Amino acid sequence: MAKFWVWLQDFFKDRNFLKLIHITENIVSKVLSLALIIVIFVSLYDLMLVLVRDLFIEPTGFFNRTLIEIFGFFLNILIALELLENITVYLRKHIVQLELVLTTALIAVARKIIIFDPSKYQKIDLIALGVAIICLAISYVLIRYSHSEKRF
Repeated sequence: MAKFWVWLQDFFKDRNFLKLIHITENIVSKVLSLALIIVIFVSLYDLMLVLVRDLFIEPTGFFNRTLIEIFGFFLNILIALELLENITVYLRKHIVQLELVLTTALIAVARKIIIFDPSKYQKIDLIALGVAIICLAISYVLIRYSHSEKRF
């Protein structure tokens, strides 16, 4: 019992405990990236099915779906790729790169604005998305500016 108590005290020392947290973060990041790769390929497959069906199987001179919906599929894949890049940078450097996170958020909100359906939502929702874009853009510029100041 005394050995267990010593082992437990040793385990919870800052250095050892932080090592366990670091290992856990790595495992979770790798599992997330594998899951995201699956999501990307499934989304790409879904996009290809939609394009093939609308272009070749049921050609009506124009897409059955609106172009906005198809652009939404493309932007979903782009957002997933940006998220994968966030995880990859984290695995390489063990830091969360705020500039990359803000870029991903900008793309996600821009996607929402692009596919915005005024018949489903109120005008205030579009205004809120506009405010979100402005705030994210200002944040991005501030982060970008602060990083460029450190280089000189």
